[in-house]
Amino acid sequence: MSFLPSRLPIIQAPMVGSLSPLAIAVCEAGGLGSLACAALSPAQLREQIAAIRAATPAPFNVNFFSHTAPPPDDAAQARWREQLAPYYGEIGLELSAAGSGPGRAPFDEAMCAVVEETRPPVVSFHFGLPEAGLLQRVRATGAMILSSATTVEEARWLEARGVDAIIAQGNEAGGHRGMFLTGDIHAQPGLFALLPQIVDAVRVPVIAAGAIADGRGVAAAFALGASAAQIGTAYLLTPQAGRSALHRAAVRAGRDDTTRLTNLYTGRPARGLLTRFMREQGPMSEVAPAFPLATGAVDPLRAAFEKAGRDDFSVLWSGEAAALARETDAGDLTREIWEAARRCAGGVDAALARQLDTARAG
Repeated sequence: MSFLPSRLPIIQAPMVGSLSPLAIAVCEAGGLGSLACAALSPAQLREQIAAIRAATPAPFNVNFFSHTAPPPDDAAQARWREQLAPYYGEIGLELSAAGSGPGRAPFDEAMCAVVEETRPPVVSFHFGLPEAGLLQRVRATGAMILSSATTVEEARWLEARGVDAIIAQGNEAGGHRGMFLTGDIHAQPGLFALLPQIVDAVRVPVIAAGAIADGRGVAAAFALGASAAQIGTAYLLTPQAGRSALHRAAVRAGRDDTTRLTNLYTGRPARGLLTRFMREQGPMSEVAPAFPLATGAVDPLRAAFEKAGRDDFSVLWSGEAAALARETDAGDLTREIWEAARRCAGGVDAALARQLDTARAG
Protein backbone atom coordinates (compact mmCIF):
# COMPACT_ATOMS: atom_id res chain seq x y z
CA MET A 1 0.00 0.00 0.00
CA SER A 2 2.87 2.36 0.76
CA PHE A 3 6.28 3.07 -0.78
CA LEU A 4 7.42 3.43 2.82
CA PRO A 5 8.55 0.36 4.77
CA SER A 6 5.58 0.87 7.12
CA ARG A 7 2.16 -0.69 6.48
CA LEU A 8 0.44 2.69 6.31
CA PRO A 9 1.53 5.78 4.35
CA ILE A 10 1.44 7.91 7.49
CA ILE A 11 4.58 9.35 9.12
CA GLN A 12 4.52 10.71 12.64
CA ALA A 13 6.44 13.96 12.37
CA PRO A 14 9.65 14.03 14.42
CA MET A 15 9.14 16.47 17.29
CA VAL A 16 11.80 17.41 19.85
CA GLY A 17 10.46 16.37 23.25
CA SER A 18 8.61 13.32 21.92
CA LEU A 19 10.78 10.24 22.40
CA SER A 20 10.43 6.51 21.86
CA PRO A 21 6.93 6.01 23.38
CA LEU A 22 5.27 8.05 20.64
CA ALA A 23 7.29 6.42 17.85
CA ILE A 24 6.53 2.95 19.24
CA ALA A 25 2.77 3.57 19.42
CA VAL A 26 2.65 4.84 15.84
CA CYS A 27 4.84 2.00 14.55
CA GLU A 28 2.68 -0.62 16.25
CA ALA A 29 -0.40 0.92 14.60
CA GLY A 30 1.19 0.57 11.15
CA GLY A 31 2.50 4.10 10.65
CA LEU A 32 6.12 5.21 10.49
CA GLY A 33 7.09 6.44 13.94
CA SER A 34 9.84 9.04 14.07
CA LEU A 35 12.50 10.07 16.55
CA ALA A 36 13.75 13.67 16.59
CA CYS A 37 17.51 13.50 17.17
CA ALA A 38 18.77 17.09 16.99
CA ALA A 39 18.60 17.52 20.77
CA LEU A 40 20.00 14.05 21.58
CA SER A 41 23.57 13.00 22.25
CA PRO A 42 24.93 9.95 20.40
CA ALA A 43 24.51 7.89 23.59
CA GLN A 44 20.90 9.02 23.98
CA LEU A 45 20.21 8.18 20.34
CA ARG A 46 21.51 4.63 20.85
CA GLU A 47 19.28 4.27 23.92
CA GLN A 48 16.18 5.52 22.12
CA ILE A 49 16.73 3.28 19.11
CA ALA A 50 17.24 0.31 21.43
CA ALA A 51 13.99 1.16 23.23
CA ILE A 52 12.07 1.25 19.95
CA ARG A 53 13.53 -2.05 18.77
CA ALA A 54 12.81 -3.71 22.12
CA ALA A 55 9.15 -2.74 21.86
CA THR A 56 8.32 -3.28 18.18
CA PRO A 57 9.72 -5.03 15.09
CA ALA A 58 8.19 -2.33 12.90
CA PRO A 59 10.35 0.07 10.84
CA PHE A 60 10.97 3.59 12.15
CA ASN A 61 12.53 6.91 11.16
CA VAL A 62 15.31 8.94 12.78
CA ASN A 63 15.48 12.64 11.93
CA PHE A 64 18.45 15.01 12.02
CA PHE A 65 19.08 18.70 11.41
CA SER A 66 21.67 19.37 8.71
CA HIS A 67 22.37 23.06 9.22
CA THR A 68 25.83 24.59 9.28
CA ALA A 69 26.73 25.77 12.76
CA PRO A 70 27.41 29.54 12.78
CA PRO A 71 30.67 30.99 14.13
CA PRO A 72 30.57 32.45 17.64
CA ASP A 73 29.45 36.08 17.70
CA ASP A 74 30.05 37.71 21.07
CA ALA A 75 28.55 41.04 19.98
CA ALA A 76 25.30 39.40 18.83
CA GLN A 77 25.07 37.45 22.07
CA ALA A 78 25.60 40.62 24.10
CA ARG A 79 22.80 42.43 22.22
CA TRP A 80 20.50 39.46 22.78
CA ARG A 81 21.21 39.31 26.51
CA GLU A 82 20.60 43.05 26.78
CA GLN A 83 17.25 42.60 25.01
CA LEU A 84 16.24 39.88 27.47
CA ALA A 85 17.66 41.51 30.61
CA PRO A 86 14.33 43.01 31.83
CA TYR A 87 12.74 39.56 31.79
CA TYR A 88 15.62 38.13 33.79
CA GLY A 89 15.06 40.85 36.37
CA GLU A 90 11.32 40.27 36.44
CA ILE A 91 11.62 36.57 37.27
CA GLY A 92 14.57 37.06 39.65
CA LEU A 93 17.33 35.54 37.54
CA GLU A 94 20.87 36.86 37.28
CA LEU A 95 21.76 37.73 33.70
CA SER A 96 24.90 35.65 34.15
CA ALA A 97 22.63 32.59 33.92
CA ALA A 98 22.16 33.30 30.20
CA GLY A 99 24.02 30.72 28.12
CA SER A 100 25.46 31.16 24.65
CA GLY A 101 25.85 27.59 23.43
CA PRO A 102 23.90 25.90 20.65
CA GLY A 103 20.58 24.27 21.46
CA ARG A 104 20.44 21.97 18.44
CA ALA A 105 23.32 20.05 16.88
CA PRO A 106 23.73 19.32 13.15
CA PHE A 107 24.25 15.79 11.83
CA ASP A 108 27.94 15.02 12.22
CA GLU A 109 30.54 12.28 12.34
CA ALA A 110 29.43 11.03 15.76
CA MET A 111 25.76 10.75 14.79
CA CYS A 112 26.67 9.18 11.47
CA ALA A 113 28.60 6.50 13.34
CA VAL A 114 25.49 5.68 15.39
CA VAL A 115 23.43 5.40 12.19
CA GLU A 116 26.03 3.02 10.75
CA GLU A 117 26.00 0.98 13.95
CA THR A 118 22.22 0.80 14.45
CA ARG A 119 21.05 0.90 10.80
CA PRO A 120 17.62 2.52 11.18
CA PRO A 121 15.33 1.75 8.22
CA VAL A 122 14.58 5.42 7.44
CA VAL A 123 16.76 8.49 7.98
CA SER A 124 15.30 11.95 7.36
CA PHE A 125 16.87 15.39 7.35
CA HIS A 126 15.71 18.95 7.94
CA PHE A 127 17.39 22.07 6.48
CA GLY A 128 18.68 20.29 3.38
CA LEU A 129 21.19 17.46 3.56
CA PRO A 130 24.51 16.82 5.31
CA GLU A 131 27.77 17.04 3.38
CA ALA A 132 28.21 14.47 0.62
CA GLY A 133 30.57 12.15 2.50
CA LEU A 134 28.24 11.75 5.47
CA LEU A 135 25.22 11.34 3.19
CA GLN A 136 26.97 8.57 1.26
CA ARG A 137 27.73 6.74 4.49
CA VAL A 138 24.06 6.90 5.49
CA ARG A 139 23.05 5.64 2.05
CA ALA A 140 25.49 2.73 2.37
CA THR A 141 23.55 1.45 5.40
CA GLY A 142 20.57 0.78 3.14
CA ALA A 143 18.39 3.39 4.83
CA MET A 144 15.65 5.17 2.92
CA ILE A 145 16.60 8.87 2.86
CA LEU A 146 14.01 11.65 3.14
CA SER A 147 14.34 15.42 3.43
CA SER A 148 12.04 18.44 3.64
CA ALA A 149 11.42 21.03 0.93
CA THR A 150 9.52 24.28 1.41
CA THR A 151 9.72 25.38 -2.25
CA VAL A 152 9.84 23.70 -5.66
CA GLU A 153 13.47 24.81 -6.03
CA GLU A 154 14.40 23.01 -2.82
CA ALA A 155 12.56 19.87 -3.98
CA ARG A 156 14.51 19.81 -7.24
CA TRP A 157 17.76 20.34 -5.32
CA LEU A 158 17.00 17.36 -3.07
CA GLU A 159 16.04 15.10 -5.97
CA ALA A 160 19.28 15.96 -7.77
CA ARG A 161 21.16 14.71 -4.72
CA GLY A 162 19.43 11.35 -4.67
CA VAL A 163 16.87 11.43 -1.87
CA ASP A 164 14.31 8.62 -1.98
CA ALA A 165 11.34 10.87 -1.20
CA ILE A 166 10.65 14.53 -0.49
CA ILE A 167 8.58 15.97 2.35
CA ALA A 168 6.64 18.96 1.02
CA GLN A 169 6.37 21.18 4.10
CA GLY A 170 3.62 23.75 3.77
CA ASN A 171 3.68 27.08 5.55
CA GLU A 172 1.00 25.80 7.97
CA ALA A 173 3.30 23.21 9.55
CA GLY A 174 4.36 23.42 13.18
CA GLY A 175 7.96 23.58 14.33
CA HIS A 176 10.97 24.70 12.34
CA ARG A 177 10.66 25.56 8.69
CA GLY A 178 12.84 23.19 6.66
CA MET A 179 13.88 26.03 4.35
CA PHE A 180 17.52 26.01 3.24
CA LEU A 181 17.80 27.76 -0.14
CA THR A 182 15.94 30.89 0.94
CA GLY A 183 15.56 32.92 4.11
CA ASP A 184 12.38 34.68 2.97
CA ILE A 185 9.49 33.40 5.08
CA HIS A 186 7.05 35.51 3.04
CA ALA A 187 7.81 33.40 -0.02
CA GLN A 188 6.74 30.16 1.70
CA PRO A 189 3.66 28.60 0.07
CA GLY A 190 0.87 26.83 1.91
CA LEU A 191 0.65 23.08 1.45
CA PHE A 192 -2.15 22.98 -1.10
CA ALA A 193 -0.26 25.39 -3.37
CA LEU A 194 3.12 23.75 -2.78
CA LEU A 195 2.23 20.06 -2.94
CA PRO A 196 0.93 19.71 -6.52
CA GLN A 197 3.75 21.89 -7.84
CA ILE A 198 6.39 19.69 -6.21
CA VAL A 199 4.60 16.55 -7.41
CA ASP A 200 4.75 17.92 -10.96
CA ALA A 201 8.40 18.94 -10.63
CA VAL A 202 10.02 15.71 -9.33
CA ARG A 203 9.91 11.99 -10.06
CA VAL A 204 10.36 10.67 -6.51
CA PRO A 205 7.44 10.18 -4.09
CA VAL A 206 6.23 13.27 -2.26
CA ILE A 207 5.07 13.32 1.37
CA ALA A 208 2.61 16.04 2.39
CA ALA A 209 3.22 17.93 5.66
CA GLY A 210 1.49 20.96 7.10
CA ALA A 211 -1.67 21.11 9.26
CA ILE A 212 -2.80 17.61 8.27
CA ALA A 213 -4.53 16.41 11.41
CA ASP A 214 -7.35 14.08 10.39
CA GLY A 215 -8.60 11.80 7.63
CA ARG A 216 -9.95 14.68 5.56
CA GLY A 217 -6.50 16.24 5.37
CA VAL A 218 -4.86 12.96 4.41
CA ALA A 219 -7.43 12.30 1.67
CA ALA A 220 -7.04 15.82 0.31
CA ALA A 221 -3.25 15.47 0.23
CA PHE A 222 -3.51 12.22 -1.71
CA ALA A 223 -5.93 13.87 -4.15
CA LEU A 224 -3.21 16.46 -4.83
CA GLY A 225 -0.63 13.81 -5.61
CA ALA A 226 0.97 12.96 -2.26
CA SER A 227 2.17 9.40 -1.72
CA ALA A 228 2.14 9.71 2.08
CA ALA A 229 1.22 12.22 4.79
CA GLN A 230 3.33 13.44 7.71
CA ILE A 231 1.36 14.37 10.83
CA GLY A 232 2.66 16.15 13.92
CA THR A 233 0.32 18.54 15.71
CA ALA A 234 -2.52 16.00 15.84
CA TYR A 235 -0.39 13.86 18.19
CA LEU A 236 0.45 16.62 20.71
CA LEU A 237 -2.36 15.71 23.12
CA THR A 238 -1.74 11.96 23.04
CA PRO A 239 -0.34 10.51 26.27
CA GLN A 240 2.79 9.29 24.45
CA ALA A 241 3.74 12.75 23.12
CA GLY A 242 5.57 13.80 26.29
CA ARG A 243 4.24 17.35 26.27
CA SER A 244 4.21 19.51 29.40
CA ALA A 245 0.96 20.50 31.07
CA LEU A 246 1.52 24.07 29.86
CA HIS A 247 1.99 22.94 26.26
CA ARG A 248 -1.08 20.70 26.41
CA ALA A 249 -3.19 23.55 27.80
CA ALA A 250 -2.03 25.86 25.03
CA VAL A 251 -2.85 23.26 22.36
CA ARG A 252 -6.34 22.75 23.83
CA ALA A 253 -6.91 26.50 23.58
CA GLY A 254 -5.42 26.72 20.08
CA ARG A 255 -7.40 28.08 17.14
CA ASP A 256 -6.69 28.64 13.47
CA ASP A 257 -5.34 32.14 14.21
CA THR A 258 -3.20 31.51 17.30
CA THR A 259 0.13 30.46 15.77
CA ARG A 260 2.95 32.55 14.33
CA LEU A 261 6.31 31.98 12.70
CA THR A 262 9.00 33.14 15.12
CA ASN A 263 12.78 33.13 15.34
CA LEU A 264 12.90 34.16 19.00
CA TYR A 265 13.50 30.74 20.52
CA THR A 266 16.28 29.41 18.30
CA GLY A 267 17.17 32.06 15.73
CA ARG A 268 15.39 30.28 12.89
CA PRO A 269 11.72 30.58 11.78
CA ALA A 270 9.47 28.03 13.46
CA ARG A 271 5.71 27.92 13.94
CA GLY A 272 4.31 27.86 17.45
CA LEU A 273 1.40 29.02 19.57
CA LEU A 274 1.52 32.66 20.60
CA THR A 275 3.24 33.51 23.87
CA ARG A 276 3.95 36.73 25.71
CA PHE A 277 7.54 36.58 24.44
CA MET A 278 6.35 36.44 20.82
CA ARG A 279 3.88 39.28 21.31
CA GLU A 280 6.38 41.61 22.97
CA GLN A 281 9.60 40.84 21.08
CA GLY A 282 8.55 39.53 17.67
CA PRO A 283 7.40 37.23 16.47
CA MET A 284 10.43 37.81 14.19
CA SER A 285 13.37 39.72 15.66
CA GLU A 286 16.50 41.14 14.04
CA VAL A 287 18.26 40.93 17.39
CA ALA A 288 17.95 37.15 17.81
CA PRO A 289 21.33 35.46 17.12
CA ALA A 290 21.75 33.03 14.25
CA PHE A 291 20.31 29.52 14.62
CA PRO A 292 20.67 27.81 16.99
CA LEU A 293 22.51 30.31 19.20
CA ALA A 294 19.43 32.22 20.37
CA THR A 295 18.48 29.23 22.52
CA GLY A 296 21.10 29.63 25.23
CA ALA A 297 19.77 32.89 26.67
CA VAL A 298 16.09 31.95 26.31
CA ASP A 299 16.23 28.55 28.02
CA PRO A 300 16.86 29.87 31.56
CA LEU A 301 13.88 32.21 31.19
CA ARG A 302 11.68 29.40 29.90
CA ALA A 303 12.61 27.16 32.83
CA ALA A 304 12.14 29.91 35.45
CA PHE A 305 8.75 31.03 34.17
CA GLU A 306 7.55 27.43 33.78
CA LYS A 307 8.60 26.74 37.37
CA ALA A 308 6.23 29.58 38.30
CA GLY A 309 3.46 27.91 36.28
CA ARG A 310 3.65 30.37 33.37
CA ASP A 311 4.17 29.77 29.66
CA ASP A 312 5.49 33.29 28.87
CA PHE A 313 8.69 31.86 27.36
CA SER A 314 7.62 28.29 26.68
CA VAL A 315 8.37 26.62 23.36
CA LEU A 316 4.86 25.74 22.18
CA TRP A 317 5.49 24.42 18.68
CA SER A 318 2.26 23.70 16.83
CA GLY A 319 0.85 23.81 13.34
CA GLU A 320 -2.23 25.76 12.37
CA ALA A 321 -4.52 22.78 13.06
CA ALA A 322 -4.07 22.69 16.85
CA ALA A 323 -7.84 22.69 17.30
CA LEU A 324 -7.96 19.28 15.59
CA ALA A 325 -5.55 17.61 18.05
CA ARG A 326 -7.20 14.83 20.06
CA GLU A 327 -6.64 13.43 23.53
CA THR A 328 -6.45 9.76 22.64
CA ASP A 329 -3.89 7.00 22.37
CA ALA A 330 -1.38 7.68 19.59
CA GLY A 331 -1.79 4.21 18.09
CA ASP A 332 -5.57 4.50 18.05
CA LEU A 333 -5.29 7.96 16.52
CA THR A 334 -3.05 6.66 13.72
CA ARG A 335 -5.50 3.89 12.82
CA GLU A 336 -8.50 6.20 13.06
CA ILE A 337 -6.95 8.84 10.82
CA TRP A 338 -6.14 6.26 8.14
CA GLU A 339 -9.60 4.68 8.23
CA ALA A 340 -11.21 8.13 8.08
CA ALA A 341 -9.00 9.01 5.12
CA ARG A 342 -10.15 5.91 3.26
CA ARG A 343 -13.81 6.70 3.97
CA CYS A 344 -13.32 10.31 2.97
CA ALA A 345 -11.59 9.40 -0.28
CA GLY A 346 -14.45 7.05 -1.15
CA GLY A 347 -16.99 9.74 -0.35
CA VAL A 348 -15.16 12.29 -2.50
CA ASP A 349 -15.04 9.84 -5.41
CA ALA A 350 -18.77 9.13 -5.07
CA ALA A 351 -19.65 12.82 -4.82
CA LEU A 352 -17.52 13.65 -7.86
CA ALA A 353 -19.17 10.85 -9.83
CA ARG A 354 -22.61 12.23 -8.93
CA GLN A 355 -21.57 15.73 -10.01
CA LEU A 356 -20.30 14.43 -13.35
CA ASP A 357 -23.47 12.42 -13.92
CA THR A 358 -25.56 15.50 -13.15
CA ALA A 359 -23.49 17.63 -15.54
CA ARG A 360 -23.85 15.05 -18.33
CA ALA A 361 -27.60 14.81 -17.72
CA GLY A 362 -27.92 18.59 -17.90
